[in-house]
Amino acid sequence: MTMQTMTCFPPARPDAKTLIMRFIATTILLLASTVAFAQDADLVLRGGKIVTVDADFQIVDAMAIRSGRIVDVGTEAEIGSNIGPETRVVDLDGKMVLPGLIDSHVHPSSASMFEADHEIPPMDSIADVLEYIRRRAEVVPKGEWINVSQVFITRLSEQRYPTRSELDSAAPEHPVLFRTGPDGSANSLGLTENGIDKAFAAKHPNHVMVDPATGEPTGLLRQSSAVFKSKPAPSTKNLTESERDDRLVMLLEDYGRWGITGIIDRNCSDSARSQYGRLLKSNRLQIRVRLSRSLNPRGDLTEIEQKLDAIVSDPYFVKPDPRLGVIGVKVFEDGGMLTGSAFFNQPWGISTIYGIEDPRYRGMQYIDAHRIEALVRACVKRDLAFTAHCQGDAAVDTLVGAYEKVNQEIPVGPTRSTLTHSSFMTPKAIAGVAKLGIGVDLQPAWLYLDARTLVAQFGEERLKYFIPLRSLFDAGVMAGGGSDHMQKIGSLRSVNPYNPFLGMWVAATRTANLHDQPIHPEQALTREEMIRFYTINNAWLMRNETETGSLEVGKRADFIVIDTDLLTCSDDQIRETKVDSTWLDGEKIFQQHSID
Repeated sequence: MTMQTMTCFPPARPDAKTLIMRFIATTILLLASTVAFAQDADLVLRGGKIVTVDADFQIVDAMAIRSGRIVDVGTEAEIGSNIGPETRVVDLDGKMVLPGLIDSHVHPSSASMFEADHEIPPMDSIADVLEYIRRRAEVVPKGEWINVSQVFITRLSEQRYPTRSELDSAAPEHPVLFRTGPDGSANSLGLTENGIDKAFAAKHPNHVMVDPATGEPTGLLRQSSAVFKSKPAPSTKNLTESERDDRLVMLLEDYGRWGITGIIDRNCSDSARSQYGRLLKSNRLQIRVRLSRSLNPRGDLTEIEQKLDAIVSDPYFVKPDPRLGVIGVKVFEDGGMLTGSAFFNQPWGISTIYGIEDPRYRGMQYIDAHRIEALVRACVKRDLAFTAHCQGDAAVDTLVGAYEKVNQEIPVGPTRSTLTHSSFMTPKAIAGVAKLGIGVDLQPAWLYLDARTLVAQFGEERLKYFIPLRSLFDAGVMAGGGSDHMQKIGSLRSVNPYNPFLGMWVAATRTANLHDQPIHPEQALTREEMIRFYTINNAWLMRNETETGSLEVGKRADFIVIDTDLLTCSDDQIRETKVDSTWLDGEKIFQQHSID
């Protein structure tokens, strides 16, 4: 048997056609691999208590995020398939996750400027107010204005305005205005510089309060801006545009520290609108902002409609940016409940607290029913969300009546028009807004800070529908929680406090400072409702509920990680809640402690 020798030949070199086919196959495999990796989540959170705030208030263990949006929610096992080699995984260690919180009512542009010149101390008494004025008189040149702004008398231990003579004693050589909301009190030099004397007071009885025995002005002014023109502090005017923007960014960053990822600026001026636009273009607007533009309701209606036409031509109304949009306008229907000028169905009553001498006095209505109706109609025709500052129940009834009349011609509900504040309501008004689909923007912290004075003035029974959250939720009204933050940076040192967990605690407990019992506890919200109050309900008020307000597949990944289980903790722990981290579009904008 002859053995044949086996010879090894080199492999044949592939021809060009084979090379092309191999290249195509390799490319297809690479593309398929790329597509597979693209389906992996950018971020997965697991091992926590993720409160989705969807229609069923579902609570899940894990959530997956890709390209700034939520792509999956469920159990850890269900979400595991979203994890790839490039996925960032955050282990929550049992912590609670909520949708990013939203404040339905803030004034950030002006609030950020408030202490631009000097820090302003808390003032809890008339003595504190006078001491502050004395210190300012030492540094402010003689003859220049000293302004004390938004120190509410309901929060002073004496529960009253400083008198003309007290202000004179603190700064006899400076004009002084103590302003609290729309009302205020002035010293003698301040009155003189504005031409307010006995004769002027007789011609303006609704605005200038007088001593009934002499007819001389007491210094107390209602809707003070109508008769009194105090001068702003020079430091505010001298800041550069860049410095003003930096201060606003500082404030917005502090909102993020407290879990606030969205706000509505109620009464946004032209300058504030431009400021937000600058921050957006420079990528410094790390929060979602919707604007209720300031509108002067007086004067020729044709000119007002021209102003509305300019607002609806704003690019951020025509096509809102995810971070910035215009939703409508705001006006002021009445005065303030904290200052003695809210418009009520029943008289305020004689009051040493508010300086009321007329037993028939019901407060101040700034816009009559006919004009309110015309304004609502003009806005609804343009798909603008109309709102008005309404504190007293008569002011609320007036606006609800205007909505009802306009709704007979054009549906009002789709515009997301609202009542702003509506601190005192009636059952009829609640039923009316429920039927129309009108939203309500309320400030629960006022119950905590101011209800003791309101009880002293009105009695418990008249507060039955004061911030009536239970009645609103039971009626199906879309009610959202806000702060009306006006001044200072700091969630609890601010006027008014913008700490959302304080607001939740008040909504759930109806607790009032320096008052023994809760204020009508039957109006309290459940834990689930207090969370909706600051999330999905406010997203609805922002016209943004399809994008934010809950943690559902397809929505933007705005969420917070907190250190407290708000559904099971004690009542007192609600207000002590801290935020571990805040996320916007799946990117961390605030970190308190490391969680991964």
